[in-house]
Amino acid sequence: MGSLAGRMQALLLWLVFLLPPEAGAGEIISGTESKPHSHPYMAYLEIFTGSGNVYNCGGFLISQEFVVTAAHCKGRKITVTLGVHNIKQEESTWQKIKVKEQFIHPKYNSSTNLNDIMLLKLQTKAKLNHAVGTVPLPSKSTFIKPGRLCRAMGWGRTGVGMPGSDTLREVKLRLMNAKACDHFGIYNHNLEICVGNPRKKRSAYKGDSGGPLLCAGVAQGVVSYGSPDAKPPLVFTRISPYVPWINKILANK
Repeated sequence: MGSLAGRMQALLLWLVFLLPPEAGAGEIISGTESKPHSHPYMAYLEIFTGSGNVYNCGGFLISQEFVVTAAHCKGRKITVTLGVHNIKQEESTWQKIKVKEQFIHPKYNSSTNLNDIMLLKLQTKAKLNHAVGTVPLPSKSTFIKPGRLCRAMGWGRTGVGMPGSDTLREVKLRLMNAKACDHFGIYNHNLEICVGNPRKKRSAYKGDSGGPLLCAGVAQGVVSYGSPDAKPPLVFTRISPYVPWINKILANK
């Protein structure tokens, strides 16, 4: 799909996939419900747009003040809820915190979805406990390779045409080689990770955008985009190349 027409077709697919109110790669398909608070770094994002719409993304806590998510989850204002399992059943574990500042990667390209990563600085520090915790990031030299089995999680849709999940769900996904994502047209293996065996039905989908790809307890990717029909593989932003940028923002907080 190297032709201009092919690339435009791929971009149109992405646009269909990324439009609010279901921005990004929504829900977990063919996964299982997570054990409550077994992923204490997970953040539920409510994004308010300039036009008055509200949509949701996932994210993950990397320090008491910062959450990582996808750049396409940006909005006029964002509220982060930590310590959540069921988004419809408030618990004493919930910490609802407004976002003070959105740090969109300076090279984020909404046309190609490259550099689809954003840091959110919280207005107040999160209180760490059994239900709210941080997740480690890789080193900048880490390059996680195809073949690994990792895990994605979120509150996104459980199928095409299905509603989002009230409870946090997770799914095991295999990391694929770059060729498996060639059909997207402008996939960049150095900055992105191709995730999900095309012969399986397991995937993240609408509503899961911004959530993490966990490999051996380390956040290696951020849910970015996929196909509108939810057929795997899907694309995650590869975190390791952005670690120096992340550390710089954290150091200047």
